[in-house]
Amino acid sequence: MLDLALARALHVLAVVVWIGGVAMVTTVLLPAIGREVDPARRVDFFESIESSFAWQSRVTTLLAGASGFYLAWRLDLWSRFGEGRFWWMHAMVGLWLVFTAMLFVLEPLVLHRWFRERAANAPERTFRLVTRLHRFLLAASLVTVAGAVAGSHGAF
Repeated sequence: MLDLALARALHVLAVVVWIGGVAMVTTVLLPAIGREVDPARRVDFFESIESSFAWQSRVTTLLAGASGFYLAWRLDLWSRFGEGRFWWMHAMVGLWLVFTAMLFVLEPLVLHRWFRERAANAPERTFRLVTRLHRFLLAASLVTVAGAVAGSHGAF
């Protein structure tokens, strides 16, 4: 039983730090950059700050995934993925897959270079795209967290 309590605690802590970071970037950092930084420098400035945050995102995303899969295995929750009322479990895995792909594959191999090239030609449009992407990811994250909390307490 102690392993389950520890896994749940680690899972919730990882999600709080991970999604809390997404919220901070989306609701505080990006608007501040939009107000205070010259349009031609916004993407570079944002990337310089975000790169120091990337390790935290990678660690917490991995911890959330590992603890979530451990809980699904340990509690034998696999059948829930076949039931619509547990949509929030699909959402958790889907969101985790999106962030994991972005943090470990797309950003280092494709997105970093693509955003730099795009920002050189259209800095304001690129910054708006980054902002919209973060808003979408935050909205999807919040719906997922709310659904998971409500669903794990019997709401659906």
